[in-house]
Amino acid sequence: MLEVWGRRNSINVQKVLWCCEELDLAYCLVEAGGPFGRTADPEYRALNPTGLVPTLVDDGIVVWESNAIVRYLARRHGAGTLWPDDAQTHARAESWMEWQTTVWLRLRPAFIGLIRTPEGERNAARIESAVETTAGHMRLLDSHLAKHDYVAGPEFSMGDIPIGATVSRWLRLDISRPPTPALTAWEKRLAQRRAYTDMVSSIPLS
Repeated sequence: MLEVWGRRNSINVQKVLWCCEELDLAYCLVEAGGPFGRTADPEYRALNPTGLVPTLVDDGIVVWESNAIVRYLARRHGAGTLWPDDAQTHARAESWMEWQTTVWLRLRPAFIGLIRTPEGERNAARIESAVETTAGHMRLLDSHLAKHDYVAGPEFSMGDIPIGATVSRWLRLDISRPPTPALTAWEKRLAQRRAYTDMVSSIPLS
């Protein structure tokens, strides 16, 4: 059985759990990181030298970094579905997965400021800058999704998972957002997937 080390409220762990659920894979969640600790233990550092979550252990194969884990699971268990066969579709999924890492870095200061920082200690200018910068990225995604049902094309793929976990946070933060009708429609399509609602959108931001 797969082992996923991490905590359910982590965006990066949610990507992996969502992927496992989409592929109907049996897994065990080993709670680690945040209040659970364990990531500084020698046992964990032997698996993942960064001390971050998630880490996947699959029959002796160890993978860390969330998007790498999603790719690994999609390739091993989701050929033709999460792992697109068509070269262009696959390349598009890969490109948007890379793009997501940049967007999360831009959004993260606002997320940390609004969700994990007491109101009296928040850096309002930093939060505002993060929201404004992220809004530009979301408009770009909206333009793309106006032409495609999912990020890689007409079908759901591994490319939607990292971006979906990020957009879920963007849409749930108490902030002003520009109109993004195509992005909003896409997120509603994601919300019809049990794995997304169970592993991402129903979990409180924390």
